[in-house]
Amino acid sequence: MENRLFTFAGLINHNHDFIIAFYIALTALIALLFAKLATRRLEVVPGGMQNIAEIFISGILFFAKDAIGEKLARKYIPLTATIALIVFISNIIGIIPGFESPSSSWSFTLVLALIVFFYYHFEGIREHGFVHYFGHFMGPVKWLAPLMFPVEIISHLSRIISLSFRLFGNVKGDDIFLLVMLMLAPWVAPLPAFAILTFMAFLQAFIFMILTYVYLAGALLIDEEQH
Repeated sequence: MENRLFTFAGLINHNHDFIIAFYIALTALIALLFAKLATRRLEVVPGGMQNIAEIFISGILFFAKDAIGEKLARKYIPLTATIALIVFISNIIGIIPGFESPSSSWSFTLVLALIVFFYYHFEGIREHGFVHYFGHFMGPVKWLAPLMFPVEIISHLSRIISLSFRLFGNVKGDDIFLLVMLMLAPWVAPLPAFAILTFMAFLQAFIFMILTYVYLAGALLIDEEQH
């Protein structure tokens, strides 16, 4: 059996699928608790959790408006903010001794990627209609359509692998890096490592969020792209 680090969930069941599912549930509970605390008592002058939540949302909108425009950025903030929050929490808990990041499991990152993949296609079809939406896959030149269409299909399918493997690979690499640091110098070396891994947790959540907006923009702003 593959040797793994100690986790608190492993005290309940040693099955790794159970451990990942346990920390996925924990991630969801933390996200719900954060949302509940942030919206429990809304004030004109925010403080505490509300202030953190508003900074979080404002930061997403600040970057997203350049990719998709402010109106659409606000429209899809429930999806993108939820994804960013879930990804960040799932990344950050893996840094805490005794916990394991759900993002280090490809099955978790694959599900997130599939949610984004099907959702932006659904929004594109709903906005433009089935024929017009998939018609833009054929490119602006009709005689190149037989070549462009399969290329576009492969390109879109590759986004599933890109989204899921980018997050999985980086978090898995971070876990290995932290393990090596803990083995080499368990008291001193991990201190800068924790700072680096915290930054990476932010970065991976940001990348996943902004790519979701980019893919939504590609599905919704077809006419702008063609011109």
